[in-house]
Amino acid sequence: MLAGRCSSCEHQQVDGALNIVFFVVHTSWVAFNCVGWIWRRTRPWQLASVSLTALSWFGLGVWYGWGYCPFTDWHWEVRARLGHDDPPSYIQLLIRELTGIDLDPAWADALTVTTLLAAGLLSIVSHVRDRRAA
Repeated sequence: MLAGRCSSCEHQQVDGALNIVFFVVHTSWVAFNCVGWIWRRTRPWQLASVSLTALSWFGLGVWYGWGYCPFTDWHWEVRARLGHDDPPSYIQLLIRELTGIDLDPAWADALTVTTLLAAGLLSIVSHVRDRRAA
């Protein structure tokens, strides 16, 4: 170990990097869920992504609480080690970080579920239309 360096400093650097990685990956997943149905090539992947998200929320949610997301769980662990006190919802945090708006938890949950349902419905409609056209 180099003089002046401590292992807790290194852990904080790793957690800081993980925090950024989680923001990028999780936000990309959310964005892809929302818009992946638009392009024919990405529709199968988007449907799988939305399905996995719904399976997590409503499947794993039976044991871990409705709306459970492993990304959020792991991200919150990292952020807690960095000293953050986060809202219950990743979407709440994302909206706060991007806009400065501190959204009420009920509104964040309603927005999140409505968006997932809309994206899932658009994906299914697009798939059905594609198969009929083929």
